[in-house]
Amino acid sequence: MSVAFTKEEDSEAAAANLPDRPISPHPNLVTASGLALIEAALAEAQGAYGAAQAGGEINTDRTAMARATRDLRYWSARRATAQLIEPSGAADEVMFGRRVTLDREDGRRQIFRIVGEDEADPAKGGISYLSPIARGVLGKSVGDVVEVGGAEVEIVAVESL
Repeated sequence: MSVAFTKEEDSEAAAANLPDRPISPHPNLVTASGLALIEAALAEAQGAYGAAQAGGEINTDRTAMARATRDLRYWSARRATAQLIEPSGAADEVMFGRRVTLDREDGRRQIFRIVGEDEADPAKGGISYLSPIARGVLGKSVGDVVEVGGAEVEIVAVESL
């Protein structure tokens, strides 16, 4: 059969079939600032969805509507499953939401806050509670030496924010 007689999707229609953003199977633990980030992203997605509907973009720009719909589904699911965790317990114990200072055996000092997956941003000092380094130090206290990634680190400070 000739290609002229087959209906092929145009590139815009193909782009409109965006796959869903993957949702982590792990508990959606969040800090207060992480919950605020999720709520802001959800509001933005709702605004984009409303704008796409109101602007008549559904027929003219299907990719904008597909993006807005996908993001709205993702952020709605993340907000619905968010579990706000406030650190409690000993002040010197490494817990979700706390800032940790480590001294590495090579002399480097590393400071990070243990946060949820959606707010993790290593460049800004936030690492996911699921990361190997966070899992290695969670539950430990100031003065403890633990092995993380084949190297020893000492916990020198823990701060609640």
